[in-house]
Amino acid sequence: MDDVIIRAAEPGDEPFLWEMLALAAHMPGDPEEAGAAARRDPFLAKFVRDWGRPGDLGAVAVDAGGRGLGAAWLRHLTGPEQSYPAVDPAYPELAVAVRPERTGRGLGGALLGRLLAMARGVYPGVVLSVRADNPAQRLYERHGFAVTGTIVNRVGSASHVMELRLAPAGRAAG
Repeated sequence: MDDVIIRAAEPGDEPFLWEMLALAAHMPGDPEEAGAAARRDPFLAKFVRDWGRPGDLGAVAVDAGGRGLGAAWLRHLTGPEQSYPAVDPAYPELAVAVRPERTGRGLGGALLGRLLAMARGVYPGVVLSVRADNPAQRLYERHGFAVTGTIVNRVGSASHVMELRLAPAGRAAG
């Protein structure tokens, strides 16, 4: 990963986040087509639309030439936007995606670690959902997430809701 730079996500990263959202959501088609479909999906669009609003946190990985390789981001969703009403409403929702040619090399874990470090002291915890058959669940477990429920996702299959309680900055979780 010597050729990778991980930096904070900025409002100008919104087009790349749409592409990453489409990957995270397993949208079919080429990246541009899939990103456009994600923009039209009300459930998905809430994770990226108007990126850079108060509370948004993200980490973006780019190569030495500036090409986006992956992203992990949090958005605090409230009221009708909130995906998991049974979860603490103070928890933002997490999305992570890495370009397929870069998976399996630690980039997702590096992005997630950076993002969680950014979130400590800002949020009390984080929530996500992952398809029950997605091997990425092991990545989340390694970072301390635990399954707290199972839902039927937007495509009709099972997803696990996973939560992580964050310790304040400088203190261990416990």
